[in-house]
Amino acid sequence: MYLCKPMASIRQEKISELLKRELSLIFQKEARTLCQGAMVTVTIVRVSPDLSLAKVYLSIFAGPDKTVVLKNLQENDKAIRFEVSQKVKNQLRKTPEFMFFLDDSLDYAEEIDKLLKD
Repeated sequence: MYLCKPMASIRQEKISELLKRELSLIFQKEARTLCQGAMVTVTIVRVSPDLSLAKVYLSIFAGPDKTVVLKNLQENDKAIRFEVSQKVKNQLRKTPEFMFFLDDSLDYAEEIDKLLKD
């Protein structure tokens, strides 16, 4: 017998999409300071069942090293959370804390594609 991962509730999915949209707008507006000039795309947002934590997966292009940009975003997570909370204060009672991760699925797909062509 195996245990499958429970599906996210409709509420979690709606909040994930809301946070994804707002974070994307913030990263677009504050690209020079927060993202150090890099283009940051929010690929996935996963919200915990109690809505207190959001794991944010990012693709980072055209700029300084990805880890440097990610570290800067992690250091500024409180400011990002505050800005998001100002935008969604009418929809959410409490804004979840953010944990930022690199989404390497595009790099992985490129590597597979390169291996298949060789």
